[in-house]
Amino acid sequence: MMRTSQLRRLDKSIRFVASVASPRPNTSAANHVRALSYEKCMPPLLRDCKRQVAVPVRFMSDGLPSHYKVTLPALSPTMETGSIVSWEKQEGDEVEEGDLLAEIETDKATVGFESSETGYLAKILLPAGSKDVPLGTLVCIIVESKDDIAAFKDFVADKADVNAASGSPPAAAAAPAPSQEVGSSAAPEPATPGGPQKARISFGRNKPLASPLAKKLASEQGVDVSNVSGSGPGGRVIASDVKSWSPVKAKIATAPSFAPPVIESSAYEDIELTSMRKTIANRLTQSKQSIPHYYLTTEIKMDKVLEVRKRLNENSGLQKISVNDFIIKASAIACVRVPEANSSWQDSFIRKYNTVDVNVAVSTDAGLITPIVFGTEKLGLSAIAAQVVQLAEKARAGKLQPAEFQGGTFTISNLGMFGVSHFTAVINPPQACILAVGAARKVLVEGSDGSPKTISQMCVTLSCDHRVVDGAVGAKWLAEFKRLLENPEMMLL
Repeated sequence: MMRTSQLRRLDKSIRFVASVASPRPNTSAANHVRALSYEKCMPPLLRDCKRQVAVPVRFMSDGLPSHYKVTLPALSPTMETGSIVSWEKQEGDEVEEGDLLAEIETDKATVGFESSETGYLAKILLPAGSKDVPLGTLVCIIVESKDDIAAFKDFVADKADVNAASGSPPAAAAAPAPSQEVGSSAAPEPATPGGPQKARISFGRNKPLASPLAKKLASEQGVDVSNVSGSGPGGRVIASDVKSWSPVKAKIATAPSFAPPVIESSAYEDIELTSMRKTIANRLTQSKQSIPHYYLTTEIKMDKVLEVRKRLNENSGLQKISVNDFIIKASAIACVRVPEANSSWQDSFIRKYNTVDVNVAVSTDAGLITPIVFGTEKLGLSAIAAQVVQLAEKARAGKLQPAEFQGGTFTISNLGMFGVSHFTAVINPPQACILAVGAARKVLVEGSDGSPKTISQMCVTLSCDHRVVDGAVGAKWLAEFKRLLENPEMMLL
């Protein structure tokens, strides 16, 4: 996380680059938006900062005092739209640099939107509750003097602001429809809901097109040729059509189609998709469609882990340690010893990470989110336990910062606390592996002396990206993970 002082210095640098890109100080709104498009001229660090902090652009518009237009920034790398949960400042309030302006729901979490200017909030353009607001949309106006607030009472976003948010130029006037030439045929009527119909060409007073032989056969058999569907060129009725025609077939062909029964609204409820739910759906669909998954399952004896955990929790005044903390630690050590599993697919190359940052899946009311325990291989069990508890609380309260859930090198999903004994998890791209952990259960096995005994056994499944991790490598990682949990004292080595 960057400090406020660092953000302040970077903010000034970004504004300097934007001012250089703009040729005149009193330029129009559209030109100022174009000035911000000179983002490619900035160093990467400045570009990243600009995406995380909205940099208002100062305007000197005709008829309005000097003001800053604040637009919706990208608060996560995959964010395309955001929803305004609440405004923490109201129109007329004084705003200091770093003050919280609003709470924005991104595709990942609800994030605080801070001001990078000092002044007064003159106008809120989008109220709380606004959904799916595109990036770059003008959300509020900040002025330097309190006396200037009244000038923006009736302010509305102009076309340049709307076009800048949509990323497209103003729509051109619709071209006039071409006039219909004399003798040209009229537009065809829409198809009937009963399904596609065979074309039938008519002349004069709706007379069907039929071959002479077909007309003769129809006359001899007393068949109205207009009731016969033609199978010839252009729907022409031919002799075979008349021969195969029957009143029963005609009734079936012309039977009306029936619409499905209308379900009353009280029988179901439509739930509006949140930004997080849309992102989960898109990413998991992408993962299953584009990543060649394969799955490795093993059973692990958990008696020693449960014994060690009990002793540590009885004799330690620190954070209580859970079985999941042992699983996280063992996963990190296994990733160090089998680094191929701690890698990611980058289209043209494979990236192997030097540290193990473990994503821990947390279920919230809004959906699934995976906060990160950074540098897990260097942490002790008590430190891991404290971080997991803190991250889970922040995730369920919607207070995670983007840096706390964006990234990671390996993911763990544990459904054991729900009584699930076995499942397979979907890989979190671009990572190469995800571990699905089931519940520990009492099972009866044969002891070393041949007599039956009861042990605690846990089933885990490793999902691997075959582009990065070959089957033998995945099996090696799983064997190392199992060895660590069945001999937890080895985690201290």
